[in-house]
Amino acid sequence: MALKTTDKPDAKPSAQPPLNPEEQELARKRAERAAIESELADRELRSANLRAELGAFEQQYLHYVGSRYAELDELKAGIAERLAKDQPANVRAREAANEARKHAQETKSAAGEQTDSAPPAFEASPEMKRLYRDVAKRIHPDLTSDRGDRAKRQILMAEANEAYQRGDETRLAKILTEYEWSPDAVQGEGAGAELVRVIRGISQARGRLAEIEAELQELLRSDLYQLKARVDEAQQHGRDVLKEMIEKVEDQIAQARRRLEATPSAGR
Repeated sequence: MALKTTDKPDAKPSAQPPLNPEEQELARKRAERAAIESELADRELRSANLRAELGAFEQQYLHYVGSRYAELDELKAGIAERLAKDQPANVRAREAANEARKHAQETKSAAGEQTDSAPPAFEASPEMKRLYRDVAKRIHPDLTSDRGDRAKRQILMAEANEAYQRGDETRLAKILTEYEWSPDAVQGEGAGAELVRVIRGISQARGRLAEIEAELQELLRSDLYQLKARVDEAQQHGRDVLKEMIEKVEDQIAQARRRLEATPSAGR
């Protein structure tokens, strides 16, 4: 007689305990943080790409056009100075020569060449000194024994030193605020502490998004972007605007050289 086998019912999976309110809110905030971090990465990429494009375009412009404008303004300054020397009693001629020389130096500086102008002296404001002291007291690497925190502080202090040398009070204040309100500054374990860390992370990401948007708008309003947009649009119609600008400036340079040669120097 065949034996009857009795199948045991499948064991039911153990029920997961329901999430408490803190854990539910933490799950929602984590999803929110993931979404905003993804958006932030996209904006950062757009900003970095635009800055790189404008930087490359500026170098091209300075190399091909800016250097020629510097040469042209140098010739104009030479002409004005010769006229002023030939008319020592003419006050307006001397003023015109000084203005032309100043403009030539500014053009050289913009084109990346050295000028005779001395760099300005560094002088920190009382507020700048106060901010730097606050940063040093709170963030200096020697004030912690935690290896990870020390490495982070070293980076921030290097940024603070650069900001101080540039006279950038806003950046100094931002360094201090970012460290004080960092998610990593929250101590403790469990859903409650993690929730605070996630909320702080969301706040930082939103703040950075606002900064990037402001930076992008400033770039899009800049003269450099407007010029690049005009050059790009012209290229789509078969025109080389930079080449046209170069040819125009070179014609002006040739005219200025002829005028300089025809302008007598003092004593001739």
